[in-house]
Amino acid sequence: MIDILKNRIKQGYRTSKFPNEDPGLPDRFRGRPTLRPELCAAGCTACIDACPTRAIEHRDPPGKADGKNVPLALDLGRCLFCGECTTACPEGAVTFTKDHRLAANRREDLLVTTEEARLAESLNEEMRRLFGRSLKLRQVSAGGCGACEAELTALGNVVFDLGRFGIQFVASPRHADGLVITGPVTRNMREALRIAYEAVPSPRLVIAVGACGISGGPFIGSEDHLGGAASAVPVDLFIPGCPPHPVTILDGMLRLLGRLKEDRVRGA
Repeated sequence: MIDILKNRIKQGYRTSKFPNEDPGLPDRFRGRPTLRPELCAAGCTACIDACPTRAIEHRDPPGKADGKNVPLALDLGRCLFCGECTTACPEGAVTFTKDHRLAANRREDLLVTTEEARLAESLNEEMRRLFGRSLKLRQVSAGGCGACEAELTALGNVVFDLGRFGIQFVASPRHADGLVITGPVTRNMREALRIAYEAVPSPRLVIAVGACGISGGPFIGSEDHLGGAASAVPVDLFIPGCPPHPVTILDGMLRLLGRLKEDRVRGA
């Protein structure tokens, strides 16, 4: 016991100071992508062909005579952040930054172009009054692989300490203010998800986490899933990633609750 206490004292204060300070994400972290269509070669589809979920597309027919200004779009709801596109693109038209801010209220806002990012907005005043200081969530894995679920579990550890914001995961939807849904929503989970949703007292929130929970992720094209949470229930917040980092999840939740005073992004 003495050794344990000594080790704990040596470790010091371990809770992240996010959102008051930069989250200090590692250099290998892949956050919000940046698109530079002016670098695209005429007719080149290397990044599109390399993407396993077809998250990247030319918004118009690819390639122009001068090879410039080819319109690109990247769907964060499909993106696995695998980096295959950056490896395949010989011109560097697609790169990933350290910007952890990915969450959005609307599915269409997850489409990355050369325009400014459309981040999640806070709930209306009445909903913030109800949930802003105390939010209870029930997590439902609707066919997930376990990766997003592991990141959600990490939110409760000493580093991220979700409870300091008044957010807590509970065991029953009847005790919850909303659902956090992971997985592509398999056909066998559709009814269970619907029952869980209806068991949450109104008004209620729904948060879709991960590429699977938003679009089906790597399972896109399979007949055994419905294509994400929005296919079964209305969604208030989409948090992309495969899996999303705990800071990305926390950022999205705090934006929804109107708890972020300012953005802090290093190396974006």
